[in-house]
Amino acid sequence: MDIIFTNTWGKKIDTPQPASHHIPNWYKNIESYMGGIKKTDGQSNTVGTIKRCMPVFDSITAGYIITSPADVYVSMQEYKATNSQTGELVENLPTQKIQHFEWAAFDLIRFHFIEQAPNHPMKNLHAYPKWMSPWSIKTPKGYSTMFMQPMHRESVFTIFPGIVDTDKHFTPIHFPFVTNDPFFEGLIPKGTPIAQVIPFKRESWRLQLGGNKELQEQQEVTDKLSTRFFDGYKDMFRQEKQYK
Repeated sequence: MDIIFTNTWGKKIDTPQPASHHIPNWYKNIESYMGGIKKTDGQSNTVGTIKRCMPVFDSITAGYIITSPADVYVSMQEYKATNSQTGELVENLPTQKIQHFEWAAFDLIRFHFIEQAPNHPMKNLHAYPKWMSPWSIKTPKGYSTMFMQPMHRESVFTIFPGIVDTDKHFTPIHFPFVTNDPFFEGLIPKGTPIAQVIPFKRESWRLQLGGNKELQEQQEVTDKLSTRFFDGYKDMFRQEKQYK
């Protein structure tokens, strides 16, 4: 299967890459086993760290990463409310401070009014900034794409996750976000991962509750896992995922 990223800006920028090319440093630097030694703890327990957890690895490396094509600088600046019709300052309202965004190049940041999502659980004190992306994305027929905050990575912001049917709608997708600290000031450098892009096949699903058959199957899996100290899930159950 092919996923096609098209640069609609016509300017040279860093291209999206498989998420496996953007392994976060904290994950690279952690030992696979506590104390750096592959052994048990003397009580039949493994000492593997989060680095041995394949679900974490598979989520970090799922899909593709879009990065910021330029620096963004955030500062706190004073703001006084004005009348939306006359433009005059509204008296008797205290001066506030809001986050101010500057970007080094491109039409990189735009904004949504707070009133467009006034009760969203991610809201903070400011309007919602939005990463403007040049990338249109096209997937094969029947495949959609999930856009989300890059998983298991430190960041000063969080984008709003969303799903787009990119087999039919392949125009640039933009990413509203909030800063995790509403008083954050500092640089968001060029090359910062801003979105994780994961294609998937659309299918209809129906929830059912398992019974004795499923309980027996689950127990068989548990029994099989219990025969291994190390990498049981990885060696016996995990299926490789490829994003090139």
